Amino acid sequence: MNNYFGPLSNESCLYFYVVSVFCGFSFALVLISTILYVIMNFNKINRIYLSNAIMGSANLFLAYFVNRLLHTMCIRTLI
Repeated sequence: MNNYFGPLSNESCLYFYVVSVFCGFSFALVLISTILYVIMNFNKINRIYLSNAIMGSANLFLAYFVNRLLHTMCIRTLI
């Protein structure tokens, strides 16, 4: 039972780091593409696209922050 429910090793903290990096890059990509969309289509901005981009970037930022926090907690507890 300890193999399935026991504590994990330090290598398991890498998962949170990888997901945090992925969400950080995705957040930056969505933010840059949204800014470029607004600049190029300033006269005819699609409000649905803009609201989806804002909600998507907020979701990605939250995922980045949570996984970064979990990675920090994982590293600090397994020292």
